[in-house]
Amino acid sequence: MILALDVGNTNIVIGCIENGKIIFDGRLTTNSSKTDMEFAVMLKNILLINNIDLNLFEGAIISSVVPPINSAIKSAVRLVIGKEPMMVSGSEGLKTELDDPSQLGNDLVVGAITTLSEFKPPIILIDMGTATTLFVIDKRGVYIGGAIVPGVKISQQALTSATSLLPSISLEAPDSVIGKNTIDAMKSGAIFGSAAMLDGIIDRIEDDIGENLTIVATGGLSKCIIKHCRHKIIYDDKLLLKGLWIIYNNHKK
Repeated sequence: MILALDVGNTNIVIGCIENGKIIFDGRLTTNSSKTDMEFAVMLKNILLINNIDLNLFEGAIISSVVPPINSAIKSAVRLVIGKEPMMVSGSEGLKTELDDPSQLGNDLVVGAITTLSEFKPPIILIDMGTATTLFVIDKRGVYIGGAIVPGVKISQQALTSATSLLPSISLEAPDSVIGKNTIDAMKSGAIFGSAAMLDGIIDRIEDDIGENLTIVATGGLSKCIIKHCRHKIIYDDKLLLKGLWIIYNNHKK
């Protein structure tokens, strides 16, 4: 069994994977002010609460888009399971045609590797978290670029912080796209507006590519948005954990 951690700007996704099967997954809040000991206590507790035997871990792998906490997270993993974690670094064999491949985030590398292992390109990969990203893998299996949009929650936080009368809302669809009150109007903009944005960018990407693409989505907010899209979108909330398993075994070999 291996311990896999996907460190994002908002959450750290934790996975325990055995023979390719995810037997447990959970989340911690990303907090750059915490020490390695504090991360270790939280990590150990969440594993023990879920009856995970710490002695069964043969190794660990970490993907991170938050470099300031990498050292603390690595140290925390060593403290908890007594193993030196592997770090996702660079393109991990993923072919790219970006102006500067070093700018490609580890989360996008991991997601692309998983997607290519399960679907035939061309592919659009959507990840809806702190930011919403849509990136394209062409029919050659080459990562060619995409679009980055402010995440749904960030957009809502900006809206409420910059206005005096608009309240914070929960992310759930109203009964109609035409909101009859402030709350429902805001929910309509957040849910249906985000879905329409995805549909619009997908249409433009397919126009550029010249064919229909397989569309795959992951990330904590995707599930509540993509069901309102007009395109067929495949949802996989375990995409990055599966990719970490693939990369770990590639390195092991």
